[in-house]
Amino acid sequence: MKLYKALFIVCLAGVLASPLQATAADKTLKLSLSDAVTMARKNNYMVKAARSRVDQAEGRVVQTRQSSLPKVTLSETFLVTNDPGAALVLKLQHNTIEQADFMPSKLNNADVINDFHTSLQVTQPIYNADAAPGKNMALSTKTGMEFMASRTEETIGLQVSKIYYGLILARKNIEAVDQSIQTMQGYSAEASRGYSAGFLTKSDKLSTEVRLAELQEQKMMLQDAVKNATDMLRVMLNLDADVVVIPTGDFVVDTVVPNEGNSESLLKRSDIKAYEMFKQVNGYQEEMIRESRMPRLNAFLQSDLHGDALLNGGSSWSAGLNMQWNVFDGMATTGRLQEAKAKAHEATYNYEAAKSNSSVEVRTALRSLKTAKERIPIASTSLDAATTSLNYIGKQYKTGMAMTFELLMREQAWVYAKMRLNQAKYDYCVSRSELEYYKGN
Repeated sequence: MKLYKALFIVCLAGVLASPLQATAADKTLKLSLSDAVTMARKNNYMVKAARSRVDQAEGRVVQTRQSSLPKVTLSETFLVTNDPGAALVLKLQHNTIEQADFMPSKLNNADVINDFHTSLQVTQPIYNADAAPGKNMALSTKTGMEFMASRTEETIGLQVSKIYYGLILARKNIEAVDQSIQTMQGYSAEASRGYSAGFLTKSDKLSTEVRLAELQEQKMMLQDAVKNATDMLRVMLNLDADVVVIPTGDFVVDTVVPNEGNSESLLKRSDIKAYEMFKQVNGYQEEMIRESRMPRLNAFLQSDLHGDALLNGGSSWSAGLNMQWNVFDGMATTGRLQEAKAKAHEATYNYEAAKSNSSVEVRTALRSLKTAKERIPIASTSLDAATTSLNYIGKQYKTGMAMTFELLMREQAWVYAKMRLNQAKYDYCVSRSELEYYKGN
């Protein structure tokens, strides 16, 4: 009977614990770097905003079609009047005029008349000189926004990479500190026994406890760094606040350092192509303003229906051509043309500056990458030496052949060497991501 009760309790506990375990698992998200970057490019608000700007540019392209497509306007107007002149005209338009309507008494004392005026007007552009450069400007703007959206995705990818590697760095440093805490706890216990036996002074005993407190404080700061990186990563990936992100990647060091590339390939970078497009946009804007001085020619066709009831009465139509020529507008066009030229110069300067900066950015990232790669074997050698030294002094300390300050120095050197190696690998991975970003890959 007791066995059955025990089995029942175990099964019940399993049933109750299963939903909680599933919920906890659902809130934990394990991600590789490529998965994180892909998710950010899909969900990040900055990327979505950049794509919205492309949609806005597409809307402006659609608006340029008005320069070649007809404009159709349908209107309905209702009028009540007893004005003698208007009443006579409206009766003519209603096709209800009679001989008696021309009697002086009738003209001087017009009856109240209702008028429903239905009008359909069609306007067809024939010649607008500024239409072609306006359309080209809208198309170039859209292309530039597409390049900028692509560059925004690359920028978000770089930021996610830095945060991801920062999260790995903080977690690895916590592992190093935990290992050191475990080691120092053993030596602290040895110091306590030595102090109790009268072999060590109280200062030696307290020194190990102070070092343990320092390591605990360092661990708390690193745990905050993990939480901060996780929060930033959640924001970049547009995740819920209670999702815990676990990185599955690691610091990967390439055997061969990537090359700088040639300057021609940098011209294909998304942001530089966008600057080139915006330079064209300002050129088209200048041309459009210049062409706006030319006359405009439009054809129109209008059909009118007047009656004392809706959609009833006499109908008429008219057709013709309309030409408008802005001969003088108080120097407004001249001022706009001057402004457009200045903007064109600014766009050219921005484009040239972007080209110049791109080469410097690539060289800086490549220099940092090479330096970080050279630091890794140096830091690894230092870590091996620090490990050997710590192990040796540790054995000596347990036998009373080494002083406490020697042990503490070796332990601090080991933690510092371990973190130096982690930092060098982090700097290498970040520099590699920056190099790819600045090269536009």
